Amino acid sequence: MDKHYGQIVELTIRKQGFSISELARLADINRKCVYNWFNQKYLKPEIIQRVGSFIKHDFSVEFPELFTAEDFLPGEKLKLSLGQGLNEPESERVWKDRYIDLLERYNQLLLEQYERNM
Repeated sequence: MDKHYGQIVELTIRKQGFSISELARLADINRKCVYNWFNQKYLKPEIIQRVGSFIKHDFSVEFPELFTAEDFLPGEKLKLSLGQGLNEPESERVWKDRYIDLLERYNQLLLEQYERNM
């Protein structure tokens, strides 16, 4: 059975309690890029390793064919720079991230309210 790398990474991120906005901010990329990763059946090992370093998770458990536990030791050099940021001023990015985080929390509250009323 083939693994869907993007789905495994997404599930792990969500189980760890990280928001997509926070991960995007840490990686200095936009949220759409993160969602694109989740849709990819095969992700580059460098991306998985980088995500693991941000969320402090050892992906050698999920991907023993790609990594060893030593790849996720603290201070391990990352193999890839994920690219340039959004090239927007820091203050704009901070406010945009706060707004998106607020929207995500609002959507979660709406979902919880909907489930209570069912």
